Formats: sequence, structure tokens, C-alpha cells
Amino acid sequence: MEKIKVGIVGSAGYTGGELLRVLIYHPNVDIIFANSASNAGNKLSDVHNDLFGDTDLTFSSDFHSDIDVLFLCVGHGDARKFLDANSIDPSVKIIDLSQDYRLKSNVSYQGKNFIYGLPELNKEAIKTAQYIANPGCFATNIQLALLPLASKGLLPDQIHVNATTGSTGAGQKPSATTHFSWRNNNLSAYKSFDHQHLQEISESLNQLQEGFLPSGDGSLIERAAERINFIPQRGDFARGIFSAIYVDTDLTEEQAYELYESYYAAHPFTHVSRANIDLKQVVNTNKSIMHLEKHGNKLLILNATDNLLKGASGQAVQNMNLMFGLDEKAGLGLKSVGM
Repeated sequence: MEKIKVGIVGSAGYTGGELLRVLIYHPNVDIIFANSASNAGNKLSDVHNDLFGDTDLTFSSDFHSDIDVLFLCVGHGDARKFLDANSIDPSVKIIDLSQDYRLKSNVSYQGKNFIYGLPELNKEAIKTAQYIANPGCFATNIQLALLPLASKGLLPDQIHVNATTGSTGAGQKPSATTHFSWRNNNLSAYKSFDHQHLQEISESLNQLQEGFLPSGDGSLIERAAERINFIPQRGDFARGIFSAIYVDTDLTEEQAYELYESYYAAHPFTHVSRANIDLKQVVNTNKSIMHLEKHGNKLLILNATDNLLKGASGQAVQNMNLMFGLDEKAGLGLKSVGM
């Protein structure tokens, strides 16, 4: 098989850098360009210092369609603007890491729909897709913790989620809540009950358990918040997401484990651990590791993922592998050495 020709737009940020770290050593990929207008002419290693010695590629301000797949690692709202402003050959596959095409109300481009790129939910559709909307980092973690229950119609009306993310989840541009002196030895909650990822989470759960998402006149995020009580937190670490989720259920702990182990048996990056878990087990990997506990009538689901890999760039490469008929794990077996 000829190597896949890859173009990356927005390659100077955290997700772009993580994508480069994976694709430089992907056995089936040639990186044709890494676009960054503000860094054009500079070596990749001038921005992503850990790539020194791995590649002599430079950033480019150019863009062209002589590629097989285009990754969009741009800010939310900018992917749609980029596609509107540039002519993309219809044969080019697109994987968008922004939130611009994730929701069912906003998925069409060039007469084709973006497929929501969560392999544990839509693997068969991803294999034949032209365009992929890569899921959000919180959304990936929380959905993976709940999909097995939704697949059997077992989600209750109320789901309780507390999830903590590292500072890289806020992107590379410094802000008041990302610089070291504020983040270090600190913890805070934000966007409680109305985080934007509630929208894609609720649509995916409703895909498996029809009727989970309430109907009504409210916005999608308001209707999602009627069911999912989500408290996001900023953690004192660079990368990773650790969630603690609980629901009421009649399942025994053993029945829950059997359900989760069965659901994820064919998904190579998603694992169910009968021992307690911690975040360091997944940092710099494309894994998601879950642990279950039953406390009275409550099922506790713990899930750990890396926000930059399984929550972003690693999952994007996983989707690319599926789209081009490669082994799903290709290029993703080694730990990243990034942030």
C-alpha cells in the first residue's frame, strides 16, 4: 500500500504537535505539509522542542489538496471558516479536531455529512466516511464510561459526573487559568452543568438509548443538562482526564463488569480494570481505562484518558487508520513524548 499523504492545518498548537509526534513515526504516513502561518519557515522542533532529532520538517504557510487526508487542528469556529475559504478536492478525506461539525444539526459539507468519530460508537460508519468530526476530550471520556449502559437502555434519568482535566485541555494560548503560578497547587470548577461537551455526549447516548435526550423547546445543552449533572474541574497537572461518574442501577457489580467487558471486547484502546485505576496509567497513551464499583444501588464508573491522545490527536489517527483500512492500532503503540 502506498503511504497516506497527510496535510495538517494548525500544527503549532498542542493537538497539532501531538499529531505530529504520532504521525512522524507512523509506518503508513508521509507528512506533506504542516501548516502554520505564524511559524512558516521555522523547523517543527523550534516550536515542538521534543521533536529535535526526530524530523527536519519545517512549518509551511501553503495549503494544497494534493494529499489523501487533511487534519484540522484549529480553534473552535475556525475549521468551518477554513473550509469555507479554501477549495478542497472532494477526494480528500477530512478529520476535524474542532467542535464545528460534531452536532447533528451542523454536519454537512460539500453535500456529505461529517461522521462523529468515536470508534467505540461508530466504527463501521467511520470505515466508509469521507469526513470525520473528532470528539471532544471530556466528551470522549464521559461517553466511554456510559456507552455500555446506553447500549442496553439502562441509563437512568439522572447521571452524575465529576471530571478533572489537565491544563493542556485549555489549549496553548495562555490565559488567566492556565499559567503555572495560578494552576500550580490549585483546583477549581468551571462551566458547571452547562459545559459545551454535554451536547455531543447527549446525542451519542441518545443514539444508543432512544429517548434519553428529553424533547422540548430548550436548547440542546439545556435539555442535556436535565439528564447529565456535569461538574468539570481544572486540575494541577498538564494532561489527562479523570472522571468519577455514578448512576442508579439494579445491575450487580459482576453484571456491570460483564456488560462493560463484552461491549469493549473488540475495541483495542478501551479497557475495563477490576483493580482501581489512576491517571498515570493512561497519560501519553491512546488508552481509556475504566473501573467499576457498586455501592448500594449506585454504580460508580471511574475512567481515565489522555486528553491530547485518546481525547484528541490519538483518536484522530485511530479514525484515519479505520478510514484507510489499516490496523486500528497502527502508529499508536508507543507512548508519546510530548507535553
